[in-house]
Amino acid sequence: MPPTEEHPVTPAPPRDDTRTLATVAHTAFFLLLGASVARFLLRHPGEPRTPWVIALSVTLALLYVLGPALGAAPTRRRLLWFGLVVTTWVVLVVLAPSFAWCAVPLFFTALRTLPPRAAIVLVALLTAFVVTAQLQLSKSFDPNLLLAPPAVAALATAVFVHMERQAQAQRALIDDLIRTRRELAATERREGTLAERQRLSMEIHDTLAQNLSSQQMLLQAADRTWDTDPATARGHVRTATGIAAHGLAEARRLVHDLAPSELADGAGLAEALRSLDAGPDIEVRFHLEGVPAPLPDRVQSALLRIAQGALANVREHSGARTAALTLSFLGDQVVLDIADDGHGFSEPRTDADGRGHGLPAMRARVRQLGGTLTIESTPGEGTVLSAAIPLEPAP
Repeated sequence: MPPTEEHPVTPAPPRDDTRTLATVAHTAFFLLLGASVARFLLRHPGEPRTPWVIALSVTLALLYVLGPALGAAPTRRRLLWFGLVVTTWVVLVVLAPSFAWCAVPLFFTALRTLPPRAAIVLVALLTAFVVTAQLQLSKSFDPNLLLAPPAVAALATAVFVHMERQAQAQRALIDDLIRTRRELAATERREGTLAERQRLSMEIHDTLAQNLSSQQMLLQAADRTWDTDPATARGHVRTATGIAAHGLAEARRLVHDLAPSELADGAGLAEALRSLDAGPDIEVRFHLEGVPAPLPDRVQSALLRIAQGALANVREHSGARTAALTLSFLGDQVVLDIADDGHGFSEPRTDADGRGHGLPAMRARVRQLGGTLTIESTPGEGTVLSAAIPLEPAP
């Protein structure tokens, strides 16, 4: 998952091969500097320039030691430092040409410190200076002294440029991976938000909206019979009050993302289905078939919501007088059938006000659990809705 709050992205540590190259370059510089000092003292003992050569060698060593502390970025301080190193080395080579080979580690330092074009130009100048110094040391013309330094410089430059290009490609790849990770995290957040919105919309439709619809029908019925049959009207009002209290409990549980209130306090799915009704004019019957088995909470919740939505459709659309709920345990699956004796339909209908959310919500719930939803209806012969959800085999 995405640089997100849960998975922050931390900067990658320096590459091991870069550190190794720097260590090798530093070690080679001090070895070459020490060998050059020893060679000068052995071949030129007691010369007047000896104190200057030793002082410049110590100065060059101290300056080179300060380099890592300034970092690898081409800042003004590092450019000034590198200028002092090159100047000290040039003066030292003028006094003692045997120090010329110390330029090889300086090639890498130049390539790491300066822009590519400036670094290549400086490497070429240093190489020319090395060739000149080596020719001064030779008593006769030696082609190796003319060709070896440029070959070494070209090889060092090519190796460094190749490694730098590989490092840039790797950094670009890492940037792409980080960007892709962030995009995936953003996509997952969007999908999670949409899934949660869909879940809440289904919960609201199957609970609060249906409760409000029932209250509206009861209150309308009470209003029609208030003058002619006050006792019946008051009964409708009391029933509407009970539904309102139930809806309030459902709203509180939705806020806290709890199970349906009918399943609270350890009540089973069968008891919850047995307590459902479809309004004052529809008789609801419940049947249990098979040996009940423990069901996961999400399966119980989904089947209860499907039953509530189906009964709401029966109440609002079917014109039925009776509805039957049948919960069947078939071993490898649990099946809930909702049948009514209403007028049926040839195609699933959509509410006149454009809601039409009941059946899609049921299909979504069943699909999330890997089940199937089937609807059989014939005009004038009622409707049967069946939700089948597979169960994991008992251990």
